Amino acid sequence: MQLLFEDCVLDLDRRELWRASRSVAIAPQVFDLLVYLAQNRERVVSRDELIEAVWAGRIVSESTLASHINAVRKALGDSGQQQCVIRTIARKGFRFVAELKTAGAMQGVDSPSVPAGQADAPLLPARPSIAVLPFVNLTGDQEQDYLVDGVVEDIIAALSRYRWLFVVARNSSFTYKGRVVDAQQVGRELGVRYMLEGSWRRAGNRVRITGQLIDATTGAHHWADRFEGVLDDIFELQDRITESVVGAIAPQLERAEIERARHKPTASLDAYDYYLRAMAKVHHAPGRPSTRRCSSSTGPWRSTRTFPRPMRWRPGAIAGARSMAG
Repeated sequence: MQLLFEDCVLDLDRRELWRASRSVAIAPQVFDLLVYLAQNRERVVSRDELIEAVWAGRIVSESTLASHINAVRKALGDSGQQQCVIRTIARKGFRFVAELKTAGAMQGVDSPSVPAGQADAPLLPARPSIAVLPFVNLTGDQEQDYLVDGVVEDIIAALSRYRWLFVVARNSSFTYKGRVVDAQQVGRELGVRYMLEGSWRRAGNRVRITGQLIDATTGAHHWADRFEGVLDDIFELQDRITESVVGAIAPQLERAEIERARHKPTASLDAYDYYLRAMAKVHHAPGRPSTRRCSSSTGPWRSTRTFPRPMRWRPGAIAGARSMAG
């Protein structure tokens, strides 16, 4: 079923929102909130009712609800001043006020189509980007959720220390907690190239965490592994698991980015892609010493602290990187 209002089409079956014939990226809970308001447009929906319907009764702050309402309005081209679609009723709640029509698949109404790659989704950052999703607790004991979430939060914090890596904030990635999601959908909605997901199991005082690094643009797996530990000191265990996971996936991300740059058309390469191609030359050059850095000014394989200055993000960066990448 489709809901048509203003210049928007809300496709309930495909869970898609279209505005002015363009697809609009929208987070799952924001989508659910919009659908619930639209389906109950004949009345005012209280804040408590919205929280029960969208968040299954979990404790949600006023600011969280307000931010989701604002996200709905932004996706629809509405605002808190105009309130053409979602109206705030003081001390009562919210109401969907736009004129709405419904259309079903049997009527032959389909979602608007746009050329591939032109959907109104978040743009991928120039540097590699990753979302760490909440790990699945396979113990069946919800009391252990805090342990699993703690490990994920530590992984997010540790990855954020890599300046070359864009990491989605916890508040955004944790909107997918408890949901079965598609990697490519997550990539479109969060604007990331990679996704880390995993699971947590426990037997006695031993725990096992399994992680998978997925290319969110293609759905392909780049890496998977498992990590085990003893639950004697919770913080020590979380630190060791975080160190192991981050230490494993950081090189995988670098290799995946190098491979991506190799297959990117030369005409569309930017400075970062040339840097990656240069790194590939360094890694695979015959007879090079065991160093992972290079200098083009004092000898091809002499170890230095940084790459030459032309490799940095300046007008001469592309030319400098191109000379090394060949």
